[in-house]
Amino acid sequence: QVLDGAGLDVDFHLLSPKGETLVFDERKSDGVHTVETEDGDYMFCFDNTFSTISEKVIFFELILDNMGEDEQDQEDWKKYVTGTDLLDMKLEDILESINSVKARLSKSVQIQTLLRAFEARDRNIQESNFDRVNFWSMVNLGVMVVVSAVQVYMLKSLFEDKRKSRT
Repeated sequence: QVLDGAGLDVDFHLLSPKGETLVFDERKSDGVHTVETEDGDYMFCFDNTFSTISEKVIFFELILDNMGEDEQDQEDWKKYVTGTDLLDMKLEDILESINSVKARLSKSVQIQTLLRAFEARDRNIQESNFDRVNFWSMVNLGVMVVVSAVQVYMLKSLFEDKRKSRT
């Protein structure tokens, strides 16, 4: 997502480890991409060469799903929990509940981060609009002062007696 900069747009490239282009976006202000991955190094690039005069502020988040969740992690819980018959709940149910809460908390953090990025972009736009309104208000005020001075001078000149008086 482009937070600040002229046009709020940027090019985006995503290349696979084999060098194939997976995603190519031209002049987009934001985007969400989901890619099935394979082993290797991926390359992503934010390109602003079409607008070299203005710099851009970019927010991006890389979310890796199903990373580090092996069966061994789930088996580790079983050796710490004893007496599950007393609770009348199976270990798998507890583990499923914990994983569900963990996934929802993770999703909440991602959404809050995204909302902060939206707020930052909107704040930058508002500050830019505020500066623009103030500038043109001052220009308008200056024009009104000049016009009122010219009107006063013109009205005064209408009531001056330009005839030469003989004494």
